[in-house]
Amino acid sequence: MDQDTVVNLATQAMSLALRVALPLLLVGLVVGVVVSIVQAVTQIQEQTLTFIPKILATAAVLLVAGPWMLNQLLGYTVQLWSSIPSMVG
Repeated sequence: MDQDTVVNLATQAMSLALRVALPLLLVGLVVGVVVSIVQAVTQIQEQTLTFIPKILATAAVLLVAGPWMLNQLLGYTVQLWSSIPSMVG
């Protein structure tokens, strides 16, 4: 296994991690900004108010996009395991 192979595997892993985490992060960001705007408009300054909507939105994204995320991770894992003999030999 040479240096190019290791760099390629690390790049693929980081790209996959970004693709899988991006929907969760974006929904958390959008819900946080919306709740912050509502707090600023209504002048409710409760710090714990943002947690429940973020948790519910994240759970909804996991229910909707969970199978896609699992297929992405499974595809990468199968591809990685099947390429082990060619990397070693």
